[in-house]
Amino acid sequence: MTYNILFLGDIVGEPGRKVVREGLPSLQDTHQPLFTIVNGENSAAGIGITPKIADELFAQGIDAITLGNHSFNKREIGPYLDSQERILRPGNYSSRLPGHGHCLVEKEGISLAVINLSGRVEMDPVYDDPFAAFDALDTQISTPHRFLDFHAEATSEKIAMGWHADGRATAVVGTHTHVTTADERVLPEGTAYITDVGMTGPRDSVLGMDRHLILRRFRGSLPERFEVATTPGVISGVSISVEKESGRALSISRIRFGD
Repeated sequence: MTYNILFLGDIVGEPGRKVVREGLPSLQDTHQPLFTIVNGENSAAGIGITPKIADELFAQGIDAITLGNHSFNKREIGPYLDSQERILRPGNYSSRLPGHGHCLVEKEGISLAVINLSGRVEMDPVYDDPFAAFDALDTQISTPHRFLDFHAEATSEKIAMGWHADGRATAVVGTHTHVTTADERVLPEGTAYITDVGMTGPRDSVLGMDRHLILRRFRGSLPERFEVATTPGVISGVSISVEKESGRALSISRIRFGD
């Protein structure tokens, strides 16, 4: 008696959106997820998300969208974050900002709490303590089925969150660095963990950006306006198998689609 969660890492620009449109049906046929979640914080030209893009993702069968440090880069997104329950910005942002940091998605008698938090190490100094934020949610959320997208820079902070939430979350998946790590595992108390899921976006790029512009920036001293690469997209993600009764993860496997 199990179900699967499919999670796709940070969608970057039109190449990322295009490969999701083309590849998601095949991935869903293969992995048969009950819930499909994506991180969409870079989906609008590489920075932020718009209501139109969010609606397009939901129309493709996405159950929830998580964000990160670029949650508010598109000015028009604020009211949408307040009105649409299934799109999340990090819950340890100030409560005065639009939106919310967790939601419940229900299917086939399973109520999955999707949670979005941001790390603080090497990130903008605008976030409250994510560990305390998780502890607060732990007392508020009654379902044992809990999926956490921890959007953070430092691998140490992500790994620490995995251990902090072990046994209290079904899965803790890292996003933000756009580079897939090879440390996926199920922790001793039943929490699926990976430090970074990776990027869903242009393959021949530097973290989704045009590699030629990035190289000029590294080799020179003048600032460059970064632009999303136009090369074909690839999907990076994970598939997680979960025990229905307990909410404990049984397995986690990396996915790469489109190479």
